Amino acid sequence: MAAYMVIIAEIHDRESFMAYAVEAAKLVEKMGGTYHVQRPIKSECLEGQWPDTDRLVISKWPSFEAAKDFWHSPEYNEVKKLRAGNSTVRVRLVEELSALS
Repeated sequence: MAAYMVIIAEIHDRESFMAYAVEAAKLVEKMGGTYHVQRPIKSECLEGQWPDTDRLVISKWPSFEAAKDFWHSPEYNEVKKLRAGNSTVRVRLVEELSALS
């Protein structure tokens, strides 16, 4: 069953963060993930507080395990170093709904 990785990043240094984003995107594709939301053209906060500096990224993975394999891979651990100090990131992995009976 597919899984989605949902990331909310509060970006402190956009230029520095973009170096991370480019390399992470390459690795996501290489490891079987696909982006469903990456740089929304249109976005509006409907409730609560969501500063314009916060970026939402949603990637889809073939399985929960495939997403975890990406997240814990040595390759991603190297890429992740590129965002050190330039953002505060929250990440949640969720499994796709199965067909309702």
